[in-house]
Amino acid sequence: MDTKNKNYYCVIMAGGVGTRFWPMSRRETPKQFIDILGMGKSLLQQTFDRFAKICPNENIYVVTGKRYKDLVLKQLPLLSEKQILCEPYRRNTAPCIAYANHKIVTLNKDAVVAVTPADHIVMRPDIFTNVVRSGMEAASNNDWLITIGIRPSYPNTGYGYIQFNDEEMSAANNQIKKVKVFTEKPSLEMAQQFIESGDFLWNAGIFIWSVKSSIKSFEENLPEIEELFATSASSIGTADEESAIEKIYSVCKSISIDYGVMEKAKNVYVMASDFGWSDLGTWGSLYDLHSKDSEGNAVSGGGVLLYDVSGSVVKLPDGKVAVLQGLHDYIVAEDRDMLLICKRSEEQQIRKMVNDVETRMGEKYV
Repeated sequence: MDTKNKNYYCVIMAGGVGTRFWPMSRRETPKQFIDILGMGKSLLQQTFDRFAKICPNENIYVVTGKRYKDLVLKQLPLLSEKQILCEPYRRNTAPCIAYANHKIVTLNKDAVVAVTPADHIVMRPDIFTNVVRSGMEAASNNDWLITIGIRPSYPNTGYGYIQFNDEEMSAANNQIKKVKVFTEKPSLEMAQQFIESGDFLWNAGIFIWSVKSSIKSFEENLPEIEELFATSASSIGTADEESAIEKIYSVCKSISIDYGVMEKAKNVYVMASDFGWSDLGTWGSLYDLHSKDSEGNAVSGGGVLLYDVSGSVVKLPDGKVAVLQGLHDYIVAEDRDMLLICKRSEEQQIRKMVNDVETRMGEKYV
């Protein structure tokens, strides 16, 4: 198999604002554009590098907000402007994917597409490459909507779960199994039951399908969105594309691909895998991934002196010195003009905190 099959495409969804990673993640530079783990490249750049091993560079598209177009081009200089699909408004993942479908199908009706968030971490990229290639080969030969599921290592309550049918699997690849049901973020007790049952996987939010199968699934499950894009299909790829997309997004409802398509369609399969994945959605997930000192502290950036501090995540800008004493299980994060000190157990409050900062201090701080 050609490792860079000309029919293989990738769509990177890079439109989120990453509020839960505030103050590092701001509207002007959301987390997908940041090197959060200190690996030398932003999360977006790492995502591009993973798929550049599978798809020709010219077949990789990034869907993002208009305000981030120049930032994407700066971070991914191998891409041309036509490979950046700019959304005028945030409308969740289904419209984003519908837009990409119609962009790609005008170029290649035989395209097989991998759709991925821009801000995930993959610690074993070689395994990831093999999984995606295998999934794309399966999608090229079958009318399947494939989602990647991660074998759970503990009862995480922050992820969605996918239950699969162990009796019904692909003859060609026994890692690809029919999906029974998608389940939202569970309670701890329910997550433990999921783990014990052995037929649940974490939902990674990475999808693989042929562009034909994807468009057909929109026709069947989200016809109102599909009709909006199909009606304006002749404008995509022309000078009228921007105005057409502006018009579509102004009336298009906001809905996720999970709710709109994956939970309704009958041809959904999941590919069980384990490649050191994290959605890196919270400071807690950063803590889990980061190396720790003898007291369980995850520290990066700046110069930090700790006294009686344990179980904490500390993220400071280079050149900043901090002395911390008596903190246990805290988040301490500074970026430019903002400092966050918050209990790790209360990090779900960060969204509210950001809203309060914007209300009281002004939007320049968020």
